[in-house]
Amino acid sequence: MDEKDGMILEELRKDGRQSTSRISKKLRIPRVTVHDRMRKMMEDGTISRIVAVPDYRKIGRPLTAFILIRYEPGSVKQAEVAKKVAALPGVTEVHILAGEWDLVAKVRGESLEGIGKMVVDRLREVGGIARSVTMPAFATVKEEP
Repeated sequence: MDEKDGMILEELRKDGRQSTSRISKKLRIPRVTVHDRMRKMMEDGTISRIVAVPDYRKIGRPLTAFILIRYEPGSVKQAEVAKKVAALPGVTEVHILAGEWDLVAKVRGESLEGIGKMVVDRLREVGGIARSVTMPAFATVKEEP
């Protein structure tokens, strides 16, 4: 990836709906070059996907919370626990960590009560979880898709 690819990628991160013509004009790079570089980045996996990023407030899930999870070694592998957590309703991200906690999940919900219900009724039923701590976010300062 060179500087031109980086500039094109940054434009797509700002707004993935931009046409190659618009990106071309902004960056002063020929449209065909922008098109070819985008295609190559998609083919080689540099761009894994272009997605819509919803305004969660407008779709009824204004609350963000993070759940720290401690893995309980046993019959279930940590990666399997992570996959089960990722499949829960409202979970938008799951990361396997190093340090005191083993996983962190980012969740979106309609209310703290709704997220609490998911934790109590669903998360705590996932085998391989020893402990969890839920931390609601007061505000989001920066978030990237």
